[in-house]
Amino acid sequence: MQSGITVSKELQDAFKELVATSSQRGIIATISSEALIPQHTLPSKSTDFVDDLSALTPLLSTTAASYIILRRYQNAPDGYVAITYIPDTAPVRQKMLFASTRLTLVRELGAERFRESLFVTEMKELEKEGWEKHDAHGALSAPLTEEEENLKGIKEAEAEAKGGTEGRRLETGGKLSIATSTEARQAIGMFRVGEGGNLLQLNINVKDETIELVGSSSTDADGLARAISNTEPRYSFFRYSHQIEASEQSPIVFIYTCPAGSKIKERMVYASTKQGFLAAMSSDMGVEIAKKLEISSPSEVTRSTLEEEFRPKQEQKQGFSRPKRPGKR
Repeated sequence: MQSGITVSKELQDAFKELVATSSQRGIIATISSEALIPQHTLPSKSTDFVDDLSALTPLLSTTAASYIILRRYQNAPDGYVAITYIPDTAPVRQKMLFASTRLTLVRELGAERFRESLFVTEMKELEKEGWEKHDAHGALSAPLTEEEENLKGIKEAEAEAKGGTEGRRLETGGKLSIATSTEARQAIGMFRVGEGGNLLQLNINVKDETIELVGSSSTDADGLARAISNTEPRYSFFRYSHQIEASEQSPIVFIYTCPAGSKIKERMVYASTKQGFLAAMSSDMGVEIAKKLEISSPSEVTRSTLEEEFRPKQEQKQGFSRPKRPGKR
């Protein structure tokens, strides 16, 4: 979903100044009057990126979203990182607006300038330890980190926009690029912030190569088999509310169903699209998926199936075994 909000001239000028001067480390931006505007400037007191981080969090709010642009790699043309900071306590509409505008920020300032693009919900992720965890995760994702994959998708989205293709196209593992309808992206944004029900269903229009919205609804774990089609493939997202050790939890489960009677082309398209689409759900839309299920029939998804998936692993303790006596048994 594109929000229609654009980067203001003030933010464009502020970014140009950031690029031109070494006395600044970054910019904090927000949305006001249908435009992206600069809110704060983060000074640079050291050539070490980490040394300047302590001045960042005091400029942020625990209840309001912000965009953060930081110079991370000194003297590199693409040495900047774009961060979408959306705390869990931010208003629901603000969450949706910032999530749907993050691509615009990078695209209009120049995707070639940004080596990384991050989505965070807590200030601690922007502190030294948070960056260390981020770097460690990136190293495991070589040769392309999740952020580099995201930027790749942004650049392709820009190319598609110039070509006039409706919907944003997502890179899917290098096998095919598929568009996502505006209605689908809007429903994903609402689902992420807990609106529109706890079950979101999407399908792929194979002819048009577009991910489309089937619908949003509410059901419990026992009703999943009835709610999901048993004749057509589906990408379904279910918010599974349950208790573990008296703690209420609501993780998101991705369920890919592909009934036995599905056409061969449908099977191929759904299978080759899945991995890249899920990566985009996380990096682009900020949907964190706790479990992934791939099944043939919706009837295989039951309450007991989900309970088993989320049941805490019990550590098996093995007692001391007395050695057997030698000789005859």
